[in-house]
Amino acid sequence: MYDFAVAWDWLSFAARWLHVMTAIAWIGSSFYFVALDLGLRQRPDLPQGVHGEEWQVHGGGFYHIQKYLVAPPHLPEHLIWFKWESYATWLSGFVLLCLVYYAGADLYLIDPAVLDVSAPIAIFISIASLVLGWFIYDLICKFGLGKNDTVIMVLLYGVLVAVSWGYTQLFTGRAAFLHLGAFTATIMAANVFMLIIPNQKIVVADLIAGKTPDPKYGKLAKQRSTHNNYLTLPVVFLMLSNHYPLAFATEYNWIIASLVFLMGVTIRHWFNTRHAGKGKPTWTWIVTVLLFIAIIWLSSIQKPLPDEDQALPMTPAQQSFVSAEAFPKVRDTILGRCSMCHAKEPAWDGIITAPKGVILETDREIASHAREIYLQAGRSHAMPPANITAVSDEERRMLAAWYETSVKGGKTQ
Repeated sequence: MYDFAVAWDWLSFAARWLHVMTAIAWIGSSFYFVALDLGLRQRPDLPQGVHGEEWQVHGGGFYHIQKYLVAPPHLPEHLIWFKWESYATWLSGFVLLCLVYYAGADLYLIDPAVLDVSAPIAIFISIASLVLGWFIYDLICKFGLGKNDTVIMVLLYGVLVAVSWGYTQLFTGRAAFLHLGAFTATIMAANVFMLIIPNQKIVVADLIAGKTPDPKYGKLAKQRSTHNNYLTLPVVFLMLSNHYPLAFATEYNWIIASLVFLMGVTIRHWFNTRHAGKGKPTWTWIVTVLLFIAIIWLSSIQKPLPDEDQALPMTPAQQSFVSAEAFPKVRDTILGRCSMCHAKEPAWDGIITAPKGVILETDREIASHAREIYLQAGRSHAMPPANITAVSDEERRMLAAWYETSVKGGKTQ
């Protein structure tokens, strides 16, 4: 069973690596085509139906690109579809969500001090929220507002602010930020799957049938693609945030998340304006910096310390770790080697909040993070960084043996 913990960690790593690779492909193609579209130039002698063209140089060669506003008169023999990057990114992200937050719901997803529910209920809430997010967004776009992008984005921002607050009332701070990113990414992937690609298929089918495609399908697809463009950077921030407790584990974390969406808009607006050849909107960087300063300030406001964690009931798995014969020595080692950083009020100079929000001061907290202690300090030398507190090899073997014995005897984790 303890070898399973190592294999599971590698499986999570593989899923994360795949997710990053597919996200690079999706974001890269998305940013490229938005920049290409904004940079198109018109000239009088363009072929019929061509909206604009652009010459590009890359990799030692020249590329001549032309865009048809609706569709070319005849369908080319070879047509490349840009869809699998989106699908693979969402699917790999959902697998990672299952591996980390669903399989480890008691530790990473559920905070009894926020909402004390069982793992199945928490997972149901998680999945239902992702599905509901798409339907809310799609209704906003279709309910008589589809022609006004500004109104859509303002309404969507209001939804995202509400969801930012809502997730912090349901899950741990870390899970709340991750779910907000997944909520937004689900909207983006569903835009591709539910509208952009189907609309393009309608146009292709009309061409094959010898019909003139309706331009509305291309316009709607372009609208959703633009929305995705402005949502991308906040999603990247939220996916990275689980490494930074100052973002997810502070008093006003939901406001921080809300401001990140505004920063994503201002940054993308600068690039989009530049690509369109409409000048350099310097104000966007000024606003971005001011928003970031506001985020730093909000993160510095201390969160009220929760009631003593030890009073909360332990799960059977946690009890098996605490009742192990070696636990007193394990506790002494953790308190002596780790708790100066992993504490509600870290004593180590330069450490403001516990790294990754992991606190190791009580028996319950140590038992809750038993697998992480095993992997980070028992089976590897990842913690503490540079072995700054001089954890000995003997102590590392003792931590590893404690976990393995507890798991083998109690058949936990």
